[in-house]
Amino acid sequence: MKIDSHIHFWKYHPVKDAWITDDMKVIQADFLPNDISPVFKENNIDGCVAVQADQSEAETHFLLQLADENDCIKGVVGWVDLRAPNLDERLNYFSQFKKLKGFRHIVEAESDAAFLLQEDFCNGIKKLAKYNFTYDILVADAQLKTVAAFVKKFPEQRFVIDHLAKPNIKQSDFLTWEAAIKAIATYPNVYCKVSGLVTQADWNHWKTTDFTYCLDVVTIAFGVERLLFGSDWPVSLLAASYHESTTILQKYYAAFSTKEQENFWGINTMRFYNL
Repeated sequence: MKIDSHIHFWKYHPVKDAWITDDMKVIQADFLPNDISPVFKENNIDGCVAVQADQSEAETHFLLQLADENDCIKGVVGWVDLRAPNLDERLNYFSQFKKLKGFRHIVEAESDAAFLLQEDFCNGIKKLAKYNFTYDILVADAQLKTVAAFVKKFPEQRFVIDHLAKPNIKQSDFLTWEAAIKAIATYPNVYCKVSGLVTQADWNHWKTTDFTYCLDVVTIAFGVERLLFGSDWPVSLLAASYHESTTILQKYYAAFSTKEQENFWGINTMRFYNL
Protein backbone atom coordinates (compact mmCIF):
# COMPACT_ATOMS: atom_id res chain seq x y z
CA MET A 1 0.00 0.00 0.00
CA LYS A 2 1.29 3.46 -0.95
CA ILE A 3 0.40 6.34 1.36
CA ASP A 4 1.37 9.95 0.77
CA SER A 5 2.27 11.27 4.23
CA HIS A 6 2.00 14.96 3.35
CA ILE A 7 -0.88 16.50 1.37
CA HIS A 8 -2.52 19.90 1.79
CA PHE A 9 -6.07 20.94 0.99
CA TRP A 10 -7.44 24.46 1.00
CA LYS A 11 -10.04 26.81 -0.36
CA TYR A 12 -7.82 29.66 -1.45
CA HIS A 13 -8.31 33.04 0.20
CA PRO A 14 -5.79 35.83 -0.52
CA VAL A 15 -5.74 37.08 3.08
CA LYS A 16 -5.77 33.78 4.95
CA ASP A 17 -3.29 32.34 2.48
CA ALA A 18 -1.06 35.39 2.14
CA TRP A 19 1.99 33.11 2.29
CA ILE A 20 1.09 32.10 -1.28
CA THR A 21 2.79 35.04 -2.96
CA ASP A 22 2.45 36.24 -6.53
CA ASP A 23 5.38 34.13 -7.69
CA MET A 24 3.27 31.12 -6.65
CA LYS A 25 0.27 31.82 -8.88
CA VAL A 26 -0.01 28.17 -9.87
CA ILE A 27 -1.26 27.38 -6.35
CA GLN A 28 -3.43 30.47 -5.90
CA ALA A 29 -6.49 28.25 -6.32
CA ASP A 30 -8.65 25.75 -4.48
CA PHE A 31 -7.12 22.30 -3.94
CA LEU A 32 -9.50 19.62 -2.69
CA PRO A 33 -9.73 15.81 -2.65
CA ASN A 34 -11.47 15.73 -6.04
CA ASP A 35 -8.38 17.37 -7.50
CA ILE A 36 -5.93 14.82 -6.15
CA SER A 37 -8.03 11.64 -6.60
CA PRO A 38 -7.26 11.16 -10.32
CA VAL A 39 -3.60 11.97 -9.64
CA PHE A 40 -3.49 9.27 -6.97
CA LYS A 41 -5.05 6.80 -9.39
CA GLU A 42 -2.51 7.62 -12.11
CA ASN A 43 0.39 7.17 -9.67
CA ASN A 44 -0.93 4.12 -7.78
CA ILE A 45 -1.29 5.96 -4.48
CA ASP A 46 -3.81 4.40 -2.08
CA GLY A 47 -4.35 7.30 0.32
CA CYS A 48 -2.83 10.21 2.16
CA VAL A 49 -2.39 12.15 5.37
CA ALA A 50 -3.84 15.67 5.18
CA VAL A 51 -1.66 18.24 6.94
CA GLN A 52 -2.70 21.68 8.22
CA ALA A 53 -1.74 24.79 6.28
CA ASP A 54 -3.57 27.35 8.44
CA GLN A 55 -3.10 27.81 12.19
CA SER A 56 -6.64 27.57 13.49
CA GLU A 57 -8.95 24.97 14.95
CA ALA A 58 -11.25 25.78 12.03
CA GLU A 59 -8.56 24.33 9.78
CA THR A 60 -8.49 21.15 11.86
CA HIS A 61 -12.26 20.78 11.53
CA PHE A 62 -12.08 21.54 7.80
CA LEU A 63 -9.61 18.69 7.26
CA LEU A 64 -11.59 16.33 9.49
CA GLN A 65 -14.73 17.03 7.47
CA LEU A 66 -12.85 16.30 4.25
CA ALA A 67 -11.54 13.09 5.82
CA ASP A 68 -15.08 12.02 6.74
CA GLU A 69 -16.23 12.63 3.18
CA ASN A 70 -13.23 11.13 1.36
CA ASP A 71 -11.85 7.66 2.03
CA CYS A 72 -8.52 8.57 0.42
CA ILE A 73 -7.71 10.71 3.49
CA LYS A 74 -6.51 8.16 6.01
CA GLY A 75 -5.39 10.60 8.68
CA VAL A 76 -5.22 14.29 9.58
CA VAL A 77 -2.47 16.40 11.13
CA GLY A 78 -4.28 19.44 12.46
CA TRP A 79 -3.51 22.49 14.53
CA VAL A 80 -4.27 23.33 18.14
CA ASP A 81 -2.79 26.07 20.29
CA LEU A 82 -0.18 24.11 22.20
CA ARG A 83 0.47 27.13 24.43
CA ALA A 84 -3.16 27.56 25.48
CA PRO A 85 -4.00 27.30 29.21
CA ASN A 86 -6.99 25.06 28.33
CA LEU A 87 -4.95 22.68 26.16
CA ASP A 88 -5.94 19.58 28.13
CA GLU A 89 -9.57 20.37 27.44
CA ARG A 90 -8.90 20.86 23.72
CA LEU A 91 -6.87 17.67 23.38
CA ASN A 92 -9.54 15.70 25.19
CA TYR A 93 -12.11 17.16 22.79
CA PHE A 94 -10.06 16.35 19.70
CA SER A 95 -9.35 12.80 20.91
CA GLN A 96 -12.87 11.80 19.81
CA PHE A 97 -11.93 12.13 16.13
CA LYS A 98 -10.42 8.83 15.00
CA LYS A 99 -8.80 10.23 11.89
CA LEU A 100 -7.04 13.02 13.78
CA LYS A 101 -3.54 11.65 14.30
CA GLY A 102 -1.50 14.61 15.43
CA PHE A 103 -0.71 18.30 15.25
CA ARG A 104 1.70 20.74 13.66
CA HIS A 105 2.76 24.31 14.27
CA ILE A 106 4.37 26.40 11.51
CA VAL A 107 7.52 27.00 13.51
CA GLU A 108 9.48 28.14 10.46
CA ALA A 109 7.34 31.32 10.43
CA GLU A 110 8.16 32.22 14.04
CA SER A 111 10.63 35.07 14.58
CA ASP A 112 12.13 33.43 17.67
CA ALA A 113 14.79 30.97 16.48
CA ALA A 114 14.41 29.11 19.80
CA PHE A 115 10.62 28.91 19.60
CA LEU A 116 10.63 25.13 20.02
CA LEU A 117 12.33 25.49 23.39
CA GLN A 118 9.89 28.01 24.85
CA GLU A 119 8.50 26.76 28.15
CA ASP A 120 4.82 27.15 27.30
CA PHE A 121 5.25 25.36 23.97
CA CYS A 122 7.17 22.50 25.56
CA ASN A 123 4.49 22.18 28.25
CA GLY A 124 2.02 21.65 25.41
CA ILE A 125 4.15 19.02 23.71
CA LYS A 126 4.32 17.11 27.01
CA LYS A 127 0.57 16.56 26.87
CA LEU A 128 0.38 14.98 23.40
CA ALA A 129 1.58 11.48 24.28
CA LYS A 130 -1.27 11.03 26.78
CA TYR A 131 -3.69 11.19 23.85
CA ASN A 132 -1.43 9.28 21.44
CA PHE A 133 -1.02 12.32 19.19
CA THR A 134 2.01 12.75 16.95
CA TYR A 135 3.81 16.01 16.25
CA ASP A 136 5.13 17.20 12.86
CA ILE A 137 8.23 19.41 13.12
CA LEU A 138 8.28 22.11 10.45
CA VAL A 139 11.44 24.19 10.62
CA ALA A 140 13.84 26.00 8.33
CA ASP A 141 17.46 27.08 8.79
CA ALA A 142 16.79 29.53 11.61
CA GLN A 143 15.24 26.94 13.95
CA LEU A 144 17.09 23.83 12.80
CA LYS A 145 19.86 23.99 15.39
CA THR A 146 17.33 23.77 18.25
CA VAL A 147 15.53 20.62 17.05
CA ALA A 148 17.89 18.06 18.60
CA ALA A 149 17.67 19.76 22.00
CA PHE A 150 13.89 19.91 21.59
CA VAL A 151 13.27 16.24 20.78
CA LYS A 152 15.70 15.17 23.52
CA LYS A 153 13.20 16.52 26.07
CA PHE A 154 10.43 14.13 24.96
CA PRO A 155 11.67 10.55 24.49
CA GLU A 156 8.11 9.16 24.58
CA GLN A 157 6.71 11.54 21.94
CA ARG A 158 6.49 10.50 18.29
CA PHE A 159 8.00 13.19 16.07
CA VAL A 160 8.44 13.48 12.34
CA ILE A 161 10.57 16.05 10.53
CA ASP A 162 8.75 17.63 7.59
CA HIS A 163 10.51 18.05 4.24
CA LEU A 164 13.93 16.84 5.46
CA ALA A 165 14.04 20.11 7.47
CA LYS A 166 14.31 22.02 4.18
CA PRO A 167 17.93 21.61 3.04
CA ASN A 168 19.21 24.36 0.76
CA ILE A 169 19.20 22.30 -2.43
CA LYS A 170 19.17 25.36 -4.66
CA GLN A 171 22.52 26.53 -3.27
CA SER A 172 23.94 23.06 -2.56
CA ASP A 173 24.89 24.29 0.91
CA PHE A 174 24.45 21.30 3.20
CA LEU A 175 27.11 21.58 5.92
CA THR A 176 24.96 22.97 8.75
CA TRP A 177 21.88 21.04 7.66
CA GLU A 178 23.73 17.73 7.51
CA ALA A 179 25.22 18.09 10.99
CA ALA A 180 21.81 18.98 12.45
CA ILE A 181 19.91 16.20 10.69
CA LYS A 182 22.44 13.59 11.82
CA ALA A 183 22.09 14.79 15.42
CA ILE A 184 18.30 14.67 15.22
CA ALA A 185 18.34 11.17 13.75
CA THR A 186 20.11 9.77 16.82
CA TYR A 187 16.77 9.94 18.66
CA PRO A 188 14.80 6.79 17.76
CA ASN A 189 11.39 8.41 18.30
CA VAL A 190 12.02 10.85 15.43
CA TYR A 191 11.08 10.02 11.84
CA CYS A 192 11.63 12.05 8.68
CA LYS A 193 9.37 12.84 5.73
CA VAL A 194 11.07 12.66 2.37
CA SER A 195 8.85 15.37 0.96
CA GLY A 196 8.95 18.82 -0.55
CA LEU A 197 12.29 18.28 -2.26
CA VAL A 198 11.55 20.06 -5.51
CA THR A 199 10.47 23.30 -3.84
CA GLN A 200 13.85 23.55 -2.12
CA ALA A 201 15.59 23.38 -5.50
CA ASP A 202 15.57 25.76 -8.46
CA TRP A 203 11.90 25.53 -9.46
CA ASN A 204 12.59 25.88 -13.15
CA HIS A 205 15.96 24.20 -13.62
CA TRP A 206 16.28 21.29 -11.19
CA LYS A 207 17.56 17.88 -12.22
CA THR A 208 17.19 14.50 -10.50
CA THR A 209 20.82 14.39 -9.37
CA ASP A 210 20.31 17.62 -7.37
CA PHE A 211 18.61 15.56 -4.66
CA THR A 212 20.99 12.60 -4.36
CA TYR A 213 23.24 14.00 -1.63
CA CYS A 214 20.38 14.91 0.72
CA LEU A 215 18.65 11.59 0.09
CA ASP A 216 21.89 9.80 0.92
CA VAL A 217 22.23 11.75 4.18
CA VAL A 218 18.73 11.09 5.51
CA THR A 219 18.63 7.47 4.35
CA ILE A 220 21.88 6.66 6.14
CA ALA A 221 21.00 8.75 9.20
CA PHE A 222 17.44 7.55 9.80
CA GLY A 223 17.46 4.23 7.98
CA VAL A 224 14.66 3.37 5.57
CA GLU A 225 12.51 2.17 8.48
CA ARG A 226 12.13 5.77 9.75
CA LEU A 227 11.53 7.53 6.43
CA LEU A 228 8.06 8.47 5.15
CA PHE A 229 7.21 9.18 1.53
CA GLY A 230 5.43 12.51 1.08
CA SER A 231 4.75 14.83 -1.83
CA ASP A 232 3.81 18.18 -0.26
CA TRP A 233 1.17 18.54 -2.98
CA PRO A 234 -0.03 21.08 -4.09
CA VAL A 235 2.93 23.21 -2.95
CA SER A 236 5.17 20.86 -4.93
CA LEU A 237 3.40 21.96 -8.12
CA LEU A 238 5.51 25.12 -7.97
CA ALA A 239 8.38 23.06 -9.33
CA ALA A 240 7.07 19.75 -10.65
CA SER A 241 4.06 17.60 -11.39
CA TYR A 242 3.08 14.93 -8.86
CA HIS A 243 4.48 12.26 -11.18
CA GLU A 244 7.79 14.09 -11.56
CA SER A 245 8.15 14.47 -7.79
CA THR A 246 7.49 10.81 -7.10
CA THR A 247 9.70 9.65 -9.95
CA ILE A 248 12.71 11.23 -8.22
CA LEU A 249 12.12 8.96 -5.24
CA GLN A 250 11.22 5.90 -7.30
CA LYS A 251 14.57 6.13 -9.08
CA TYR A 252 16.51 6.65 -5.87
CA TYR A 253 14.93 3.81 -3.89
CA ALA A 254 14.67 1.36 -6.80
CA ALA A 255 17.86 -0.42 -5.70
CA PHE A 256 16.53 -1.08 -2.18
CA SER A 257 14.89 -4.36 -1.20
CA THR A 258 11.20 -4.96 -1.75
CA LYS A 259 10.59 -4.79 2.00
CA GLU A 260 12.49 -1.53 2.34
CA GLN A 261 10.54 -0.01 -0.52
CA GLU A 262 7.21 -1.13 0.98
CA ASN A 263 8.22 0.45 4.28
CA PHE A 264 9.17 3.73 2.64
CA TRP A 265 6.13 4.06 0.38
CA GLY A 266 3.48 3.26 2.95
CA ILE A 267 4.10 0.98 5.90
CA ASN A 268 6.19 3.51 7.83
CA THR A 269 3.49 6.17 7.45
CA MET A 270 0.80 3.73 8.54
CA ARG A 271 2.84 2.75 11.58
CA PHE A 272 3.87 6.26 12.58
CA TYR A 273 0.37 7.73 12.32
CA ASN A 274 -1.42 4.54 13.43
CA LEU A 275 -3.57 4.54 10.29
